[in-house]
Amino acid sequence: MTALTARQVHRRYLILHGLRWAPTGLLIPVWVLLMLERGLTLPQIGLAAAVQGLAVLMLELPTGGLADAIGRRPVLIGAAAANLASLALLVVADSFALFVAVMLLQGLYRALESGPLESWYVDATLAADPAARYEGGLSQGGVVLGLAIAAGSLASGGLVALGPVGPVSALTGPVLVAALFQVVSLVGLVLLLVEVRPAAGAPTLTASIRQVPSVVLGAVRLLRRSRILLALISVELFWGFGMISFETLMPVRLAEVAGDADRAAALLGPVGAVAWLASAGGAALVPAVARLIGAPLTAAAFRVLQGATVVAMALLAGPVGVVAAYLACYAIHGASNPVHMGLLHRQVDGGHRSSVVSLNSMVAHPAGALGGVVLMGIAGASTVSLAMLVGAAVLAAAAPLYLVSPGPSWIGRRGRWVWNGRPTEPPRRI
Repeated sequence: MTALTARQVHRRYLILHGLRWAPTGLLIPVWVLLMLERGLTLPQIGLAAAVQGLAVLMLELPTGGLADAIGRRPVLIGAAAANLASLALLVVADSFALFVAVMLLQGLYRALESGPLESWYVDATLAADPAARYEGGLSQGGVVLGLAIAAGSLASGGLVALGPVGPVSALTGPVLVAALFQVVSLVGLVLLLVEVRPAAGAPTLTASIRQVPSVVLGAVRLLRRSRILLALISVELFWGFGMISFETLMPVRLAEVAGDADRAAALLGPVGAVAWLASAGGAALVPAVARLIGAPLTAAAFRVLQGATVVAMALLAGPVGVVAAYLACYAIHGASNPVHMGLLHRQVDGGHRSSVVSLNSMVAHPAGALGGVVLMGIAGASTVSLAMLVGAAVLAAAAPLYLVSPGPSWIGRRGRWVWNGRPTEPPRRI
């Protein structure tokens, strides 16, 4: 098979990235409303969501190791198939048990697809051109993500506004369209994602699967060896906790300042779409800012700035101010992810890339769960504004972690050993 050029890899990555996120954009506006329409209560919806989070937490790192062991292409195709199955079940689900099954499939999908596409892009780009700078492509991927979700959200709203079509309810229409997009995404993966690997028969596949635990352990060992990598993974803990302040608490805060929950709900539809456009715009600015002050300082500044936007949401007294701060928050959110992922990829080689990316994603889930308990508890016991201020402080507190310097390390160079930059004797094996 002819190897891809760096330009071809870049183009295919953006196409596949857009196809991956378009179904998500279609589902976001109707996800909870559809479950309510089908008879679930809010506590049941919360339990179902917890099942999905637990599934992701348990499967994230092993599936990342699976991608490193058997290849990114088969794992991504399996992920797309799992999502298609979940959407097909979502169309007909009408009980708590069926929605739990939907969430389990969604958890499997998210665990499988978290990391392999980015890892394929980085490795394929470096294979085509070892001197290539892939951070710009990751940034453009963030732009595509925001545009795909914004377009999907707007299309979903339009489909709902059309009303029911025959036996299909207004809220079910976007799910069917999302399933069609998922079919296109699956076909795109089969046709566009080229991964040159040795021919794998059943024995090779079995051997690759047996490698998964060692690959996962290797990724975890990297955290012990690299202070920078450990710091970057730790950022995700703060980020996952603090995200509750602008994802979960913002609608409650908007209802407070708007004086009416229905008015706030009417605002959230178009505001959500614009927020993802702002996220895309923020991602587009990353390369210029990173070139100006460097990626680590850029990432640290974004943590502080995002905390400041959450402070503004907590303290501003009118809907216009809260919405403006929310849009600014999402612009910074969209800019933060590409620079964070670029720094992460620089710390790991291809053999453990998907595992480390999965580990980065995995730690956000328990942090988000803890953030939900703590911040919602503060909001209930005191005020929503105080809870948002705590979340803002946690977001900003992650900034210094981007500025961690490499610790002293042993490096072997052509038979010589160097300790923290100075020639010395080789370390003794213990």
